[in-house]
Amino acid sequence: QAVEKQLKICGFKRNVDVLVLYLAGQGLRSIPSLSQFHRLRYLWINNNKIQDLSFLIKNYCLTELYLNNNELTDVSGALKHLRALQILLLHNNQLKKLGKTVKELKGMISLQTLNLFHNPLAQDPDYRLRVIYLLPSVQLLDRKSVTQRERESALHLYSRERSCVVQSVAFGKRVNTPLGTTVGSSRCTQPARRLMMPSGCEFGNHTNKVPFENPEDAVLLRAMTRSLMEFSSVDWNKVATCQERRLENKAEEPHEKLTVQFR
Repeated sequence: QAVEKQLKICGFKRNVDVLVLYLAGQGLRSIPSLSQFHRLRYLWINNNKIQDLSFLIKNYCLTELYLNNNELTDVSGALKHLRALQILLLHNNQLKKLGKTVKELKGMISLQTLNLFHNPLAQDPDYRLRVIYLLPSVQLLDRKSVTQRERESALHLYSRERSCVVQSVAFGKRVNTPLGTTVGSSRCTQPARRLMMPSGCEFGNHTNKVPFENPEDAVLLRAMTRSLMEFSSVDWNKVATCQERRLENKAEEPHEKLTVQFR
């Protein structure tokens, strides 16, 4: 009856025209299947007494789903097919198992806004970081924006090996050096061989009027004309943030930096 009442209020004559359905605050304990509204995108069922979500089994087009303030204890098997969801509000329910709940939401690659507060699962240690790590698309969690600092902390906490790889990424740039300069790493360098080029040698058009007497000179010349790349790597875990520098009020120590050059 609640569904039929809403359809009359909105003036919908065909099920295919129903994109929005508002069923909030009507004391509903159960809802019949909404599979006939296969284009439904926005659904409000908040402030009811819903305990089961089986009525959503065919609504693949949902982008916003408001389930807050109900009596849900488990969402396993009820939401994972809603891949287009962008907003999902589940706060003020009775969800207890964080692992099962997050697993149900992992396929929602477009999910940006998620509320899970005022559920027993929100009392778990590191609850927020765990959700941020397992649901990387979420930008707003429990009405609070997810920061880059939180993403880094979550990655370091739940995937230490991957975090080390990210922290070791180096930055590269091209270095303009004249012919005959030293090539190698900052730790181990060897003096470059002195190159004697014959007169009449042209480089731009790939023609050498006078060949090299020593073939090794030709090979060395070709190597020396290539671009020289320089990469520097810093352990970012040891670099203090702006906030840490302000709070500790300490002079910043020089960072250990490894620089490698190669052609």
